[in-house]
Parts: sequence; C-alpha cells; structure tokens
Amino acid sequence: MKLISLNHIFDIEYGNQFDFSKMAKVKTGEYGINFVSRSSKNFGIMGKVKKDISCEPYGKGLITVTLGGSYLLASFIQPDRFYTAQNIKVLKPKQILTFNEKLFYCLCIQQNRFRYSSHGREANVSIDNLLVPKKMPSGFSKLFLNNTAATLSKSIGKNRRRLENSRWEYFKLSDLFEITGSRTTSLKKLHDYGQGRYPYITTRATNNGVKGFYNFYTDEGNILTVDSAVLGYCSYQSLNFSASDHVEKLIPNFQMNKYIALFLVTILNLEQYRYNYGRKCCQDRMKQISIRLPAKDNQPDYEFMEAYVKSLPYSSSL
Repeated sequence: MKLISLNHIFDIEYGNQFDFSKMAKVKTGEYGINFVSRSSKNFGIMGKVKKDISCEPYGKGLITVTLGGSYLLASFIQPDRFYTAQNIKVLKPKQILTFNEKLFYCLCIQQNRFRYSSHGREANVSIDNLLVPKKMPSGFSKLFLNNTAATLSKSIGKNRRRLENSRWEYFKLSDLFEITGSRTTSLKKLHDYGQGRYPYITTRATNNGVKGFYNFYTDEGNILTVDSAVLGYCSYQSLNFSASDHVEKLIPNFQMNKYIALFLVTILNLEQYRYNYGRKCCQDRMKQISIRLPAKDNQPDYEFMEAYVKSLPYSSSL
C-alpha cells in the first residue's frame, strides 16, 4: 500500500484560535455556529456562538484535528459550519472525497497518537507530514462494519433518511412536555423492598442514570428524565421507576415511543453546554428553552424522527 504525506491529500491550516468564553453566545431560539474545541465528544463541539463579523465560519464536511491536550489527534468530520478554539487544525480535501474516505483518514490520523505526547511533543507542524495510505482500501466499510466508525458511516449511507432533507424549526420544551419533578426515594427504602425489575434513576450521567433495579416504583415509564443537579443529562425511561433527588420528568404531550424518545434525548443532551455548577438545569430553566426539531406543518415531525432512528444500523436491537 503506497503511503503519502497527509498534506498531499488535504490543504491543512490552523483554525480560528478563538476563545469560546469571549465569543457572543446564541440566545434561546436563535441559530448559531458550532464552536469546535479540543474535546473527544460530540464532534468536538463545545457549544454554539454567533457569527463573528471578522471572518466567515468554516464550511460543513471539513475535518478538524486537535493538536494537543488529553484528546490529541481527535479527528472529526464537522456536520455543520464552525469556528475553532486554539490548537486545532482544519483539513480541506484537495479533491472531492466521499464521507467514507474522510472517515478513513480520520481513523488514520488518530492511529498516530502514539507518536506524540500531550505534555511533550505536540502534533503541530508535523501532522502535515503524517504518512497515510494514498487511497482508502476497497474493503474498509466491511472491515469496520461492527465498530462505531462503520456504524456512523453506514448511518449516512444512501438508504438513510437524511436529516438535512427535513425542515427544522424551534419549539418550546414546555409545549412538548409537562416538566415536573419525580418522587424522591431513598436507597434504604429500596433495600427494604429488595431487588426487582424497576430501575432506580439517579443524577449519574451514564447508563441512563440507572443505579440498580428494585421491587418498587413511584413514577410511570415512557418518559424522559433529566438530571437537575448539574448538567441536565437526559435519558429515556421505558419502564416504571423510582428516583433519587434532583431527577426531573419530561412527560410528553404527544404519543411517544422509544424511537422518537431516543431522537429527542440526543437533541436535549446537546443542550448541556448551557449548564454548569453555578447554573443548574432546573425546571424553570428548562421551561424557558426551545429546541430545534424536524417540522411539518409547523408541528414537530415525529413520523420523520421515528423513521430516522429506525433507519440507523442496529435499531432493531433497541
């Protein structure tokens, strides 16, 4: 397999090197520009900002690569227009590349992390000369079919309902859901009932917030729960459940199933940048926000949301 320098395939440049804390943030209901930081989560997107009059944002479909820090060489295909923080390079293909080809080069770049150190040798200038395959192997998609990268690649394939084909509009969260608190149950009480089939939901931001199963419940399922202790981690609860303190409920004002719920959970978890220890995700704040959703006839297009999730790989296992 012939190897060539990365800069033979991409035009490579430093990003904007903006400071997120100094950028103008978008208000509720406004459309913003993605701000890419040195993170390994959510395509590196830290939040949304207003357009800077000094320069145009980068276009969607370009690749960003982090040059230092804990997530060295984290590489993402950006899904929308964006600005960047410091120590991020932007890769523009010299020739048209497919999504799979871009994804392949993201993986190639990330496989070179061992060459660098977050405290010593950082990937600044030298990343331009990384040696990568000249062409994507013909069996790449099949080879990675069962890992996350291939799952993402396939989800953007020809048979998927593309998100960009839908019209998106803003809707107040309080119009979609009744926002209320759950009943607080202590672990001591649950231990008295013993282990069972009903989940105990906490403010932990992993595993749907579940911390054990018990033979007791206080709240009905098929709703969304939100951590109001800090960042507003949202998850779908299909079963009846009990909960710890600071677990809020979003009870749908529409017919919700697991597919629609998982679409909405993904959207709501993108809102976490709004919250921190000094600004917690409380009921009052949730009642003020609007979220952007696929729309039809000025109403949320739940049919599209369900069909989109069903079109993703392994959705039949949900």
